Amino acid sequence: MKELLHLHKTFEKVVYTGQKVSSREFENCIFKDCDFSNTAFLSSTFMDCEFIDCNLSVLELLGSSLKNVVFKNCKLLGIAFHTCDDFLFQVEFENCVLDFASFANKKMPKTKFMSSSLKEVSFEGTHLKQSVFEKCNLAGAIFNDTNLTECNFTSASNYQIDPEFNVLKKARFSLQGIPGLLEKYDIKIV
Repeated sequence: MKELLHLHKTFEKVVYTGQKVSSREFENCIFKDCDFSNTAFLSSTFMDCEFIDCNLSVLELLGSSLKNVVFKNCKLLGIAFHTCDDFLFQVEFENCVLDFASFANKKMPKTKFMSSSLKEVSFEGTHLKQSVFEKCNLAGAIFNDTNLTECNFTSASNYQIDPEFNVLKKARFSLQGIPGLLEKYDIKIV
C-alpha cells in the first residue's frame, strides 16, 4: 500500500493491522477478506469501493472520504464515522456488525442499513432522511436530535426513539416497534 493512488484494484486477504496510512486514494477498488483492524487511514479517499468479508474494527478514518462505499459482511466495531470528511459522504451496509460505531452529526440521507447489527451506535444529530433500517438490531442505539424523516424501520428491532427529540415525519414503523417509541412513558402495550 505504498502507492498513493490505487485504481480498479482488488485487494484480497490483505492483513494490515495496527498500521498508519496517510493520504492514499482508492477508486473503484474491491477489498475481499482483508483485516485492517486497528489501522488508521488518515486523510485518505475511498471512492466507489466495496469491502466484502473484511475486519475493519476500530479502524480510524480521521479526515478520510467515503464516497459511495459499500460494506458487505464486514465487522466494523467502534468506527468513528463522524470523523470522516462530510463532502459526498455516502455509505451502505449489508450483513455488517457496526456495534459501538458513531455517525454523530453526519449528513447521510438515503443510507441503506440491511440485516446489520447497530447496537449502541450513535446517531446523535445525524441527518438520515429516507434511510432504510431493514432487519437491523438497534439495541441501545442513540437517536437524539436526529432527522429520521421518511425513514423505514418496519423490519428493524430493539430501537428506542423519543419522538419529542427527533424528527419522525412520515417515518414508518411496524406495530411491533411501537413500544420503542413510547419507552420513556413507562406504559404497557398489550
